[in-house]
Amino acid sequence: MSGGAVLRMTASLRVRNFRLFTLGQLASVTGTWMMFTAQDWLVLRLTGDSAAALSAVTAAQFAPVLLLTLLGGRLADRYDKRRLLLAANLASAVLAGLLATVALTGDLRLWHIIGCAAGLGVVNAVEIPARMSFVSEMVGGELLPNASALSAAYFNTARVLGPAAAGALISVWDAPAVLLLNTVSYLGTVVALARMRPEELYRGTARAARGGVVAGLRYVAGRRDLLLPLALVALLALVGFNFQVTLPLLARTVFDTGAGTFGLLTAAMAAGSLVAALVTTVRRGRPRQRVVLTAAVAFGVAEIASGLAPTFPVALLSLALTGFAMMVFSQAANHRVQLGTESAYRGRVMALYTVIYQGTTPIGAVLTGWLAGGAGARSGLWVAGAVCLAGALAACALAAPRGERRGVQDAARHPAEAPSESASPR
Repeated sequence: MSGGAVLRMTASLRVRNFRLFTLGQLASVTGTWMMFTAQDWLVLRLTGDSAAALSAVTAAQFAPVLLLTLLGGRLADRYDKRRLLLAANLASAVLAGLLATVALTGDLRLWHIIGCAAGLGVVNAVEIPARMSFVSEMVGGELLPNASALSAAYFNTARVLGPAAAGALISVWDAPAVLLLNTVSYLGTVVALARMRPEELYRGTARAARGGVVAGLRYVAGRRDLLLPLALVALLALVGFNFQVTLPLLARTVFDTGAGTFGLLTAAMAAGSLVAALVTTVRRGRPRQRVVLTAAVAFGVAEIASGLAPTFPVALLSLALTGFAMMVFSQAANHRVQLGTESAYRGRVMALYTVIYQGTTPIGAVLTGWLAGGAGARSGLWVAGAVCLAGALAACALAAPRGERRGVQDAARHPAEAPSESASPR
C-alpha cells in the first residue's frame, strides 16, 4: 500500500482532538467487548445455557436505548457534547465497578447482571447520539466520512481484541477479573476527553432547531432520501443483528467450545467488520442508494451461510464475511443519513438512527432467543438471514431510479450544512 493511500485512510487522525478520542475509545471499547464476553459466559453458566436468560440480559441492555435515545439526541443538540460524554463515561465506570465488585465477592446473581445492563443502557441512550454527532465537531464536515470509518475501525479492532482476550483471561483468572478490567478501561475515554482543546472543535454557528423530538421526526418524514436507509437499518437490526444472542449459543450448544475459544466467533466476525471499515476510510462523499441496497443483499446471503456452516472453521469464515457485509451496509447507511442531514437536526436524526439500529435489539433478542431455544442456535442465523435477504430484495425492487433522483432533490432542498475543513474551529 502506497504512502499516499495510507495518508488518505488516516487523514482525520491528523486532528489532535480526534486522535486523542480514538485512542481513548480503543481502550474503552476493548474493555466493553471483554465485558460482553465475560457477561455472556456468566449468564450461561448461572442458568445452564439458557437462551431466554441471555435474551433477557440483552433486552435489558438495549430497552433504554429504544425508549430514551430520542431524548438523548435532543440533549446532544442542546448541550456541550464533550461534557455529556465525560459524564456518561464516568457513570458507566461506576456501574461496571459495582458489577465487578459483586462478581468478585462470589455472590453474583442473574438479577445483578440484568440491573447493570439496564443501567448501562440508560447511559448509552445519552452517550451514543452525543458521540456520533460529536465526530463532526472534532474533524469538520470534509473529514467526517473518514473519521466515521476510522471510528468503525477502532470499534471492530476492539471487537477482535476484546472477546479473544476475554476468553483467555476467563480460562486463567475467571470472568470477574475481566469485569474489573472493563471498569478501568472507561478511564481511557475520560482522560482523552479531558485533554481535548475545546477551542479547536468545529461547532459552527447553527443552533439546534426548535420543536424537540417531534420536529426531528417531521424533518425525517419529509426526507425521502433518508427514509429508505433508515427502513433497511430497522429490518436488519431487528432481525439480523442479534449476534449477542446467537453467537454464544452457537459456540456453546453447536460447537461445544471452551472458554479459550468462546470469543473466537465474535472475533472472526469483528475481523471482517474491521476490514470493511478500513476499506470505507477512502470514502469522501455521501454514498449512493445502490451501495446501501447491495450491501444489504450481501449481508442476508452471508448470514444464511453462517447459520448453515457445517464446521467451526467454516463458521469462522462465514462470520467474517457476514461482519464485512454488515459493516459495509452500516457505514453506507450511516453516511447517507448523517451527510444528508442539516447540522441543526443532526443530533436528533442520529438519535433516531440509534433507536432504529440498537433500540430494536430488545425485541429482536427476545424473538431470536425464542427461535433459537425452540429450533436450535443455527436457526437464529439462517432464518434471520433469509428474512433480511427478502427485505433487501424487496427494497431493490421498490427503489426506482426516479426515487434516487427525488432523494438528490430532497438533499438539495435540505443541505447538510456540515462545516468544511477550512472553516475556523471555535
